[in-house]
Amino acid sequence: MAPIPTTPPAEPDDSPDSYVGLEANSAEDRARERGWTTVRSLPPGSIITMEYRVGRLNFEVADGTVTR
Repeated sequence: MAPIPTTPPAEPDDSPDSYVGLEANSAEDRARERGWTTVRSLPPGSIITMEYRVGRLNFEVADGTVTR
């Protein structure tokens, strides 16, 4: 018998824009505390995959600060 599918977790009720200007490490910690399961800090202009993943948050970081 096949396993019963589970409902994916809901995306955190959080505004990604609220992280802009924060130091990268504290932004990552705050995002995890607020329920984001995957948090990535990337340099400006990074090539990343664009598939949608519930619970993933990407930060663009320049000079140790979240810029986007």
